[in-house]
Amino acid sequence: MDGETSQHQPMIIQQALRVATARLQSISPTARLDAELLLAHILGWSRARVVAEREVVLTPAQQEAFGALVERRAAREPVAYLIGHWPFFGLDLVVDRRVLIPRPETELLVELALTEARRYADTQITIADIGVGSGAIAIALAIHVPHATVYGVDRSADALAVAARNVARYNLSDRVVLLEGDLLTPVPGPVDLIVSNPPYTILAEVDESVYRYEPHLALDGGPDGLDCYRRLIAAAPAYLKPGGAILLEIGAWQAEAVAHLLNQALPHAEVGVQRDLAGRDRVVWARNRDVIR
Repeated sequence: MDGETSQHQPMIIQQALRVATARLQSISPTARLDAELLLAHILGWSRARVVAEREVVLTPAQQEAFGALVERRAAREPVAYLIGHWPFFGLDLVVDRRVLIPRPETELLVELALTEARRYADTQITIADIGVGSGAIAIALAIHVPHATVYGVDRSADALAVAARNVARYNLSDRVVLLEGDLLTPVPGPVDLIVSNPPYTILAEVDESVYRYEPHLALDGGPDGLDCYRRLIAAAPAYLKPGGAILLEIGAWQAEAVAHLLNQALPHAEVGVQRDLAGRDRVVWARNRDVIR
């Protein structure tokens, strides 16, 4: 936004949004939405209120703060980091540059895990979320499966600090146990479900804004994007109970390779691939054929 305009000419919300949208048009396909979310953050309002009260005059301080955020967004900094929280599966999660921003496509992984959990009726079950990040998957599962204990594992102490804030926010500290370490190593014993949205990108191929701002530890899947899958799947048999299942989010090109790894590690398991709403392969799963306890 033009610093002179924003500091010296009083603007109503509608004008400020128009200027900001024009500024962001070239870098964001959701420029208007971005502007609305940023202004809602500055005002401490809901986005709906920003849209409804478009004739309200902004104070100079509000205009200046909004302009500063718009410029940061114009430099491709993600909106989620600028406002400090982001929605996922009906939750509102604290996020910052220590964790990946939860993606809507990951909600499919949660839905499939919930379907698996329902096979246990009201029996106590254990779930391991490997690469817990912000806690998005672990918290969603714990809320919707009240008879579950969820182990959330991450190598990053920084990510676990963010996850701990979100776990506390939803009063789940008694059922979401956060563990620092590599993959399944910190998990105390076999579990009923393993879920993971592991690093699977090839860093050289990711979007500029993702590469510049989101944590590489949570993104980098190695030269072919499969490093984490190889290690996690190789370790999985020792950590899955009879009848247990493992569900893994994947990149759209990885289904065949990940399914092959699961077939090798769990030769007697049922293995399948689930597509997302866009028709892309999104989750590969394997279920031990043993009868549930």
